[in-house]
Amino acid sequence: MDTSRIPLISADSHVSEPRSLWWDALPASMRDRAPARIRPSEEGAWELRRHEDTDLTQRQRDAAEESARNQQNDVGYRLQVMHEDGISGECVFPTIGLYVWDMDDAALGEACCQIYNDWIYDTLEKTSPRHRCAGLIPTWDTDMAVAELRRIAALGLGAAMLPLRGVPWEYNSPNWTPLWEAAEETGLPLVLHQGSGHDMLFYRGPGAAVANLLATQSMAPRSVALLATSGTLERHPGLRFVFVETNTAWISWAMDTLDSYYDAFLANPGWVRPELAEKPSHYIRRQVHGTFQWDPTGLNNIGRTGTGPLLWGSDYPHSEGTYPNSRAVVQEQFGSLSEADATAILGGTAVRLFGFDPAAVATPVPAPAA
Repeated sequence: MDTSRIPLISADSHVSEPRSLWWDALPASMRDRAPARIRPSEEGAWELRRHEDTDLTQRQRDAAEESARNQQNDVGYRLQVMHEDGISGECVFPTIGLYVWDMDDAALGEACCQIYNDWIYDTLEKTSPRHRCAGLIPTWDTDMAVAELRRIAALGLGAAMLPLRGVPWEYNSPNWTPLWEAAEETGLPLVLHQGSGHDMLFYRGPGAAVANLLATQSMAPRSVALLATSGTLERHPGLRFVFVETNTAWISWAMDTLDSYYDAFLANPGWVRPELAEKPSHYIRRQVHGTFQWDPTGLNNIGRTGTGPLLWGSDYPHSEGTYPNSRAVVQEQFGSLSEADATAILGGTAVRLFGFDPAAVATPVPAPAA
C-alpha cells in the first residue's frame, strides 16, 4: 500500500523552550531555582539543570544557541519543516518542562507549570490549527492540579500532562479521584511522557544510557497496571491516557499478563480487590494509547490490541526522531497494513483524541510563499 496520500499527524512532537523562559517569568524569590536545561549525566541518565548550576561559559553558549532554539518554536518555521517532512499536524509537548515533577517545592512547581502553559498557548496553540499543545499539571496538591487542569481546558490547550510515574502518589491512589473526575468533564486526554516523574538512573556503566531508556519505558505498563487493576479505568470510562515515547509493543504484553494473573488470583478469595466487570485488557484496549516512531512489533500485535491504542509520532525536533525522513519511515512500517488501519494509526485516532479540526489537518502543509 502507498501511504503517501494519508495525512500524517505526529502524536509526539516537542518544543525547545527558551532557556530564560522560567527565569524571566518567575518571581525574584524563585529565580535561582528556575529550570534552565537538561543534559545527560555522567552516569547514564538525564538531569535537570537550573540557573544556579549554570556557569558563565555555559550561559554564553546558551545565548549563542538561543536563536536556533527559538526558530524551532516559531510557527512559520515549524510549518515549513512540516511541509518538508509531509506532516499535516502535530501534538506538541515540552522538553525541559518534562522534568518539572523533579521539583520538591509545590509553589515553584505550580508557577513553572503555569508559565509554560501560558507560553505554549501564546506560541503555538492559538496561532495554528495544525498544532494541539499539552499543558503541564502541577500534581503536588490535588486542588492545585484540578485548578490548573480546568484553567488550561478553558484556555484551549489540547491535552494535560502528568508524570509517567505518579507524583506524589502512585496511580492506584484514591487521591487522584478529583483529577480523574475533572479530566472526564473537560474531555482532555492525559499525556504521560517517558522519563518523567522518576529518576532515570536505573543502571550505571557501559551501555547504561541506552539501557536506561528501555527501563523508563517499562514504567508505562506498570502505571497502566495500576490504572486498570485498581478500577480507575472502569470507574472513569471517559479517561484517555496517552503514553508518549514508550512504544506500543508492551500494550499487548500487559493485556495478556494482567488478564492471566487476574483470572488466576480470582480463584483465591480476597486476592483481587476490586473485582472488575471486565478483564483488565478490556479497559486498556478502550482507554490506553502509546506513541512510537519505529515499532514493528507493536504493529504486528494489532490483532490483540486493535488500532485504537497505537499512535505514530515523529518526535521532532529531537535527534532520535524521524525528521526529515518521516514519509520513508512510515512507508517502510505501514506498507503492508490495510489503508484503514494505517490511516487510524497515522493520524485518524490522534485527530479525535486531541481535538484537531479535521478540515485543518486533512491536507498537507502548503509550500511557503517564495
